[in-house]
Amino acid sequence: MSRKEALSQFIQQIHGRPVVVKLNSGVDYRGVLACIDGYMNIALEQTEEYVNGQLKDKYGDAFIRGNNVLYISTQKRRN
Repeated sequence: MSRKEALSQFIQQIHGRPVVVKLNSGVDYRGVLACIDGYMNIALEQTEEYVNGQLKDKYGDAFIRGNNVLYISTQKRRN
């Protein structure tokens, strides 16, 4: 399996699931992955913003530009 295929499979697996999006600035956004495109632009639902591990704000929906994304990872489901 190529890297591109592996990435595509990962994205399919996490669609609709809780994720953590870490930005280059160090800020984390946690929410449910609604959409992601080839440029790593990300749409989240039920989004929470964390700065230095502290909850700073909550948003219904959020759009994150791909050039700001350091990484995206899965997280355990929220209660």
